[in-house]
Formats: sequence, C-alpha cells, structure tokens
Amino acid sequence: MTPQRDPVERSADDSVDLYDVSTWEPRSAVDRLAALLYAGISYGLRTVVLLATLAITLSLLATPAVLVVDEPFLGAFFGLSVVPALALAAYIWYADITTSEPLKLLVATFFLAILFATFAGIVNEVGRYLLSPLPAAIGMLLFFYLIVGPIEEGVKLLAVRVLAFRSASFDAVIDGAVYGAVAGLGFAAIENAIYISGTLSELDSGMGLFTAATGIATVRALVGPGHVIYSAIAGYYLGLAKFNPEYAGPLVVKGLLVASIIHATYNATVQLVPSLVAEFYPVGPDIAFVGYVILYDLLAGFYLYRKISRYRRTYSDVRMTADVDDIRPERTEFDPSQR
Repeated sequence: MTPQRDPVERSADDSVDLYDVSTWEPRSAVDRLAALLYAGISYGLRTVVLLATLAITLSLLATPAVLVVDEPFLGAFFGLSVVPALALAAYIWYADITTSEPLKLLVATFFLAILFATFAGIVNEVGRYLLSPLPAAIGMLLFFYLIVGPIEEGVKLLAVRVLAFRSASFDAVIDGAVYGAVAGLGFAAIENAIYISGTLSELDSGMGLFTAATGIATVRALVGPGHVIYSAIAGYYLGLAKFNPEYAGPLVVKGLLVASIIHATYNATVQLVPSLVAEFYPVGPDIAFVGYVILYDLLAGFYLYRKISRYRRTYSDVRMTADVDDIRPERTEFDPSQR
C-alpha cells in the first residue's frame, strides 16, 4: 500500500529539501537521540515482556518437570495427552494445498503460543475473581463467553500475528488456518501439562498415581483437539485479513468472535449435557462425556473442514483454468486466402 503524502511533497520536485517540512529523517543530534530512544523503548519493552512471559511459563512448568523427574513414566502421559491434537494439526498442515510452511516458523509459533498462554492464565484468574460475587450460573456464563473464549483465542491468534503473519511464507489465506492450528497445539500442550500435574501433585506415588494419570491424560487428550479447531478457524480469518487489508479489522474480529463462541459454548455445556444424558439414558457419565466431546469437536471441525475444502477446491479450479489459458493458442483472424 502506497503511503499517503503531504500536498507539499506531492507538488515539489527532487531539488527541494523538505526535511522537517513534510518529510523527515534522522539528521541532527536530537533526531538521532530520538530514534535511539524510540528503538530502546520499543525493543526494551518487547524484551521485558518476553522475559516476563518466559519466567511465568517456566514457573508453571516447574511442577510437571518435578513430577517427571520423580516418576519418569509420567512423561509418557504428558506426551500422549497431546497426540490427538498433534494429529489434527498435522492434518490441517497436510490440507494446505499451496506451498508448505517452513518448519522453523511452525516451531516458533508453537512455542510462542506456550509463552502467550501465560497471559490467558493470568487474565482468567482475574476475571474469575471479579465475577465471583455474581450468582454462580450467571458468573460462569459471563466468565466463559466474555473472558475465557475471547482471551484464550486472542492469545493463540497473537502467537500467529507477531511472527508468522509477517513472514513472506504466509502467502495464502489457508496458511492462517495452518499456523492457527499449530498455535492451538502449543496452547493445548501447556494447558495439558498444567492440568495433569495439578491433579497428580495432590496424589501419592504408586498404583493410584498411574490410574489417576491415565484418567486425567485421557480427558486432556479429548480436550486438546478443540483448541486446534478453534484457533484454526480464527487463523483462517486472519489469513483472509492479510489479503483483504481494507477489511482486516472486521475479518479478525469475525474470526475471534466465531472461535470464541464455539470455545465458550463447549466450556459452558461440557459438564451439563453429559450429566443430563447420563441421567435420562442408560449410559455411564464417563461414556456420555467422551461421546459429547467427540460429537462437539466433530461439529466444530466440520465448520473448519468446509472452509478448508472450499479453499482447496477453488484453488484447484483456478489453477486448472490458469494452466489451460497458458497452453491455449492465440486466436487469429480468419484469412480466406489460406485454405
């Protein structure tokens, strides 16, 4: 996008010095000092924020690390809990019909999501405290729809926005879904680690620990794919925003809105619906829970699948048309003398 120019700059020729009139560059000592201070503030603030998030993340991972050191077999449960989310993210990556994304950007997005997850954790706790005076049902709904959904989807999208989005490798709308899925995988990984370690740290070692690890890891394995789906949806709209800059703001908001509502609705119903099903139908609560989570993820995943499929189908169609145009001979006027 061409930057807007002042009327003086548009009218003047190259022989006129417009410094400090309508153009500017660091020339004087004060100019250079201002540029230096700005760089220091900008990069310094980013460094402080990055170090703070890194410190918080390491503190959150301290308990899982201690558990694995004490009971090495628990490391397998931490790993297994993210396998379904990893498989889903891999499928979305595979579904990218355009150029493959660089591994270093995918890995960076994964770790940025882990770091930024700390923001969501802090805001969630503050929001929970602020809403605690409200009646339980109202407070819970407000918490899920106004805080958990928007904040968690927002930090996952931020993990894509700060690096991958700016890269030249982000050259297709569908790339937003790929990086969004990877951000969701990173978020699910640290959330699983915190939930599993929080549950197991309250138990003694032994067979009870193994049984508890199996149960909580299974639950987290079911929950993980949801994070991938939600953030892939938001990421898809971020991809649309990159290639439609005039509507970038509304597109980002739409993606966050859709992902947040789907996310919050899951949180608000995941305990209630299985309980009702188990009460009125001859199924155990665990089976009802597993069935509901799988069904919900399938419905949310179908929404994402339709968007990816439409993109893939349209991409194939337009590429085929372009290839035909490339090999089609030019039309020439008919000459009656040539028979």
